[in-house]
Amino acid sequence: MDKRKAWREQEQHLIERWNAAAARQQAVQAELTRHAGAGEAASAELLQQAERSRVEMEAVRREVARLKVQFYSGSRY
Repeated sequence: MDKRKAWREQEQHLIERWNAAAARQQAVQAELTRHAGAGEAASAELLQQAERSRVEMEAVRREVARLKVQFYSGSRY
């Protein structure tokens, strides 16, 4: 049972990270779209934020994929 509780906590933490990363990425994309719609060039800081949010999202996706492999291979639950 302790393993299952730890796994569930790990999965819950991953879900929270996914939601936070997705929200940040959406906010940055909305800001980029607003700049593009106004005909303005995006600032270097905004472009860095977009790159950081993309990298963070990719890291979370890789972790989700790793957990899925563990689940389907039977090493989890």
